[in-house]
Amino acid sequence: MADSEQLVSLGFRDVAPEEKTRAVGDIFHRVASRYDIMNDLMSGGLHRLWKDEFVRLLKPQPHENILDLAGGTGDIAFRIAARGAHVTVADINPGMLGVGRERAEKRGLGHLDFVEANAEEMPFADRSFDAVTIAFGIRNVTDIPKALRDIRRTLKWGGRFYCLEFSASEWPGFAKLYDLYTLNLVPKVGAVVADDEEAYRYLAESIKRFPDMGNFARMIEEAGFRQVKARPILGGAVAIHSGWKY
Repeated sequence: MADSEQLVSLGFRDVAPEEKTRAVGDIFHRVASRYDIMNDLMSGGLHRLWKDEFVRLLKPQPHENILDLAGGTGDIAFRIAARGAHVTVADINPGMLGVGRERAEKRGLGHLDFVEANAEEMPFADRSFDAVTIAFGIRNVTDIPKALRDIRRTLKWGGRFYCLEFSASEWPGFAKLYDLYTLNLVPKVGAVVADDEEAYRYLAESIKRFPDMGNFARMIEEAGFRQVKARPILGGAVAIHSGWKY
């Protein structure tokens, strides 16, 4: 049994790192085909507005080379590509990438690159990208500090990192309702729509275990980023984090 210092969170459980990597991979393989439908149901469709705002703040330019991490199904990549930038979609899960490729083909976006890659140890050269994005994926990474350092490695000098992720709302009344919703209702919806209550119980629990805005911002700074900011949505239930490589 690994000692406590080596354990990482898998929902409300603490497990060995290799167990989390394996379990999360299995979860996303199982839910890949219905992942976007569940996002609509879990957020009441609001995730689409959050992603629009995320890409608006990113300000992708036609000449830029941008990496979208954990972007398997293409939601963020398609928005970036619409601004003219070249997008590489990287995801550790081949099932999610398969969904993204099919969606890209239907949209006539054959110029997107899809790469199977682990965010902690990416196969990209140093200083390859003008920007790196990750939306609702960083909390599923086994070693988040390691991934943040590798993200910085792949960025060009002056490049930017943008992360959209769930967090903890600072609105007291709303925070309680949000916890009740995510921890009780979301798994039940997952059981009905995706036939997988366990997967969506993990996703709900992983939100609760993820660091709040301030603590995650400090993690980004510790990875070497500068001008780190956190923009709260719904009092911080969702946050857009950003940092620059200088």
